[in-house]
Amino acid sequence: MQKAVTPHSAPQTVVRAGEPADLDSLLALEQAVFSSDRVSRRSFRRFLASPNAAVMVAEVDGTLAGYVLVLFRKGAGVGRLYSIAVSAHVAGRRVGATLLKAAEQATMERGAGRLRLEVHEANDPAIALYLKAGYRQFGRHAHYYEDKGHALRFEKRLAPDLHALRDAPPYFHQTTEFTCGPACMMMALAWANPTFRPNPGCELKLWREATTIFMTSGPGGCDPVGVAVTLKRHGLDPEIHTSQAGPYFLDTVRSDDKRRVMRLAQDEFRREAEALKIPIHLAPLGESALIEAFATGAVAIVLVSGYRMVRRNVPHWIFAFGRHGHWILAHDPAATRDEHGHAKVAETYAIPSSEFDRMTRFGRDGLRAAILIRKGRFQ
Repeated sequence: MQKAVTPHSAPQTVVRAGEPADLDSLLALEQAVFSSDRVSRRSFRRFLASPNAAVMVAEVDGTLAGYVLVLFRKGAGVGRLYSIAVSAHVAGRRVGATLLKAAEQATMERGAGRLRLEVHEANDPAIALYLKAGYRQFGRHAHYYEDKGHALRFEKRLAPDLHALRDAPPYFHQTTEFTCGPACMMMALAWANPTFRPNPGCELKLWREATTIFMTSGPGGCDPVGVAVTLKRHGLDPEIHTSQAGPYFLDTVRSDDKRRVMRLAQDEFRREAEALKIPIHLAPLGESALIEAFATGAVAIVLVSGYRMVRRNVPHWIFAFGRHGHWILAHDPAATRDEHGHAKVAETYAIPSSEFDRMTRFGRDGLRAAILIRKGRFQ
């Protein structure tokens, strides 16, 4: 990382890239802060020289008072916050929060859209810092540390501060595990028609119109042709881009009878698509074509691997509405909900285009599917 001196939250606090000359200070800080699981001198030296690591230090009044270490794997789309340490003598000066922000910025500069970390389950101050900064727990490692303590795993989706995200189209969250498609359709309808106000039953009504009947062990999700047919019937102008002709998602159920019903439902959707003259392109919507479509004012409902978004290996739909540089702007309907079932915040992301390409493949066959949408009668 090129050395850059940047003032942060306190005037006397400076964050910069770590240098070999910092080695003794880093080691002294590590010894003072941690009683076990310490980074060794040899490891610090290696990380300072590695192109796959970012070491940033915080200086307070000219003295090294903290550091953060982030590791990267080429093409992974995610950074790992390996270690962060702050000297006790600067407690209360938000040095930890400043270093965390610097780690997030370094991760985005590497083209990654997520930052992950592990933290000792007994480290309450660090856990509070991560929760306040928007990190969410997604896992746990038993007996991870030298003292046999357990590690909690946290992750945060990162996004640059873009006007395009603040001015995003209306957002709707899915209220069930199987209605990501209908939630995206509501976003498309609200994008096309500013007067659109869905009633409480709209999500399930759209699901009934577009569902493939079955999916895994529960109610069905929506296949690309069903989504397009439903959007067309509601006045929008969709076209389908898919890497395979279908039927889709049959391998998500084990029952021969359920597969038969899914096949029949999707055959009927295909006949309806023909009658409605919906274009079906047997070629995936690549990044350049998607960006070109955004430039003409279109949006897209895109299939992604659910494992990357909802931690389940299921097909999952998101609403992509624009781009900024190498970032794809998108709403994910799978929001974290409060005790009343309402989304705590809109799950709106800027996803690095390289990560977007990886996540828009589902199943063993790498199915890619998207419904490109124009406003139709609402234009």
